[in-house]
Amino acid sequence: MGFDIWSGAEIWWGKDYYSLVLKTNTITKMSVFTYHLVKTDYLSALRILFSSPKSRNISGLIHAEIMTVMTLGSPIFSPSRMLIRQIAVFAQWEDESDIENFLAKDSLGKILSEGWHTRLTFMRKWGKFNKFEIPDETAEFENPNSPVVAVTIARMKFLEIPRFIHWGRPVEKLVRDHPATTLSLASIKFPNTISTFSIWKNQKEMTDMVHGHSKVPKPERHANAMKERDRKDFHFEFTTLRFKPISEFGEWNGQHNIIPYLKNN
Repeated sequence: MGFDIWSGAEIWWGKDYYSLVLKTNTITKMSVFTYHLVKTDYLSALRILFSSPKSRNISGLIHAEIMTVMTLGSPIFSPSRMLIRQIAVFAQWEDESDIENFLAKDSLGKILSEGWHTRLTFMRKWGKFNKFEIPDETAEFENPNSPVVAVTIARMKFLEIPRFIHWGRPVEKLVRDHPATTLSLASIKFPNTISTFSIWKNQKEMTDMVHGHSKVPKPERHANAMKERDRKDFHFEFTTLRFKPISEFGEWNGQHNIIPYLKNN
């Protein structure tokens, strides 16, 4: 498991959030993404994992990936690696009102409402991942000091998993211990879906990490892993996504106001 070893592209900002401009010079209705974290009992966690929601059954849901939380950088066979009781959900919605209805009325939504989640506006992507409807347009923002949320998700090639772990774990430790992240974790859905999620204080800190310029020990770990990825890919499909967080709800591991400059609801 590794963090964002798929993308070396720069993050770029333009206009502020409330005057969104797209590279196509057209204004389109943007969907809303959410990232949820909740801790429950073992039985409920297993039930959730094996009964993923279908978009046709939940109003406004475009797609969701439900995964088990993992600790970045922990030994592969340690109890802390895979946290069975902790569930991560990454979802795309047509509208924020659909999120509210889901959390209030759906059985899974009610469980997730007991945890933490953030709502996200799409900024930029690299790569492609089926089922999510990721815009081709790139959003431009002005403030370089705004927090950034990064999500990576991929379908692994089974024979490449040992090699991916070898190159990915050092990157996990880099992100986990980085002073500019306020929350970072990995997640997995068997047999071969993997993902990472991280909140960064600002985009410069994140891009410095991507390119090996961070003022931390062994800053080149991410850049080295990307070179190895370019030499021989680890994945069938992957995407790296960047988001502007627009709101935060609940608490996670006793913490709230995890995202800088956002008031917890």
